[in-house]
Amino acid sequence: MSDFLLDTSALLAFRDDEPGAGRVAILLESAARGELVCHGCFITQMELLYRVWKDEGEEAGRTAYSMCLRLPINWLHESPDLLERAAAVKACFPLSLADAWIAAAALQLDAILVHKDPEFEKLADLKQESLPYKGSDE
Repeated sequence: MSDFLLDTSALLAFRDDEPGAGRVAILLESAARGELVCHGCFITQMELLYRVWKDEGEEAGRTAYSMCLRLPINWLHESPDLLERAAAVKACFPLSLADAWIAAAALQLDAILVHKDPEFEKLADLKQESLPYKGSDE
């Protein structure tokens, strides 16, 4: 059984029906059927809440956050091991703090990171699947 970790960009693509939304939907449907496991890093919950809140208002942000929690996603929360791995990623690669946590979570779980962020491509040891960007073909 494969494990996937959904980056914030993947969940926003799914929410906003952007390029890549279909792939995320397939992963989530497969997770709901028990055919694979979808994970998320705790920091993604905060990113989703604040990004939608900032762009669309507090109510929309809280609704997006609530909907996210109902998805078939296993959420990985902060732990000493994850903190050390995230610090190592941040120290060695030019990623945002949130992306360092997310990459560390994928590495810790040995999961395929599903994302739209080219910054992750610098991490050679990270299994990943890049989703198409706006304006690209899905």
